[in-house]
Amino acid sequence: MIMATIGFIGLGNMGGGMAANLAKAGHDVRAFDLSAEALDRTKAAGCLPVGSAAEAAKEAEFVVTMLPAGKHVQSVYEGELFDAVPASALLIDCSTIDVATAKAVGASAGAKGLAMVDAPVSGGIAAANGGTLTFMVGGATEHFARAEPILALMGKAVIHAGGLGSGQAAKIANNMLLGATMIATCEAFTLAAKLGLDLQTFYDISSQASGQSWSMTSYCPVPGVGPETPADRGYEGGFASALMLKDLKLAIGAAQDAGASVPMGANAEALYQAFANLGGASKDFSAIIKLLDGSWSA
Repeated sequence: MIMATIGFIGLGNMGGGMAANLAKAGHDVRAFDLSAEALDRTKAAGCLPVGSAAEAAKEAEFVVTMLPAGKHVQSVYEGELFDAVPASALLIDCSTIDVATAKAVGASAGAKGLAMVDAPVSGGIAAANGGTLTFMVGGATEHFARAEPILALMGKAVIHAGGLGSGQAAKIANNMLLGATMIATCEAFTLAAKLGLDLQTFYDISSQASGQSWSMTSYCPVPGVGPETPADRGYEGGFASALMLKDLKLAIGAAQDAGASVPMGANAEALYQAFANLGGASKDFSAIIKLLDGSWSA
């Protein structure tokens, strides 16, 4: 790929690693974040720190954003980026936000003659750093074709989900499934322990039986069982419970708007809210097993 000028806005736990991978691939990455520390880390990774989102975008062929919530995405795009980017630039929002805002910001971009896709990610900090994220992309086919080679430098899979907002829809539906499945996995291990089963033995059985799931075999919530996961590190790192709660709230909101019945998703949201209220927000989402087995202490 020919070197491109890329504006990157949002250099947190996920965005910092993503921007670094674009720079590693040889692109000219102009990076902005409100955190001076984040800018310093990104500079060390080969990016050029700049003083504002508009400055990052003004000469960009691509603009990538990784921001906390829909209000931030709307503010940055409508307040700075739409007036700063060249007309030929492709806008790629990798934030996880509500579907309605993703569609609204995309429509505003289109009204100004700008191309935009929503491209939220699946995978945690390690995947962001390692360039093994999965991107779920919403937008026109021709815009997806332009975005794909850029996203492929940061991920192992780049999948076109449909029109604008479809990437967000796929992301929140997927994470609702993950949140509910993790709770069921934690409940199963808790029950197995109460029934006197050795948990490694239960894992060996269930991972080869009909109860097998990604939450069990790739992200086991029990320390010392299965591959290494945040459970082996005191539930530090990984995907914070607060972020799972955010995604579940987005999913429940979307379900209400669409008239979809999601009782398991709603129960998962309630349990993660309780866990967060008890001081578990910063722990990996698999730590909810400690709430279910009665051993949680903030």
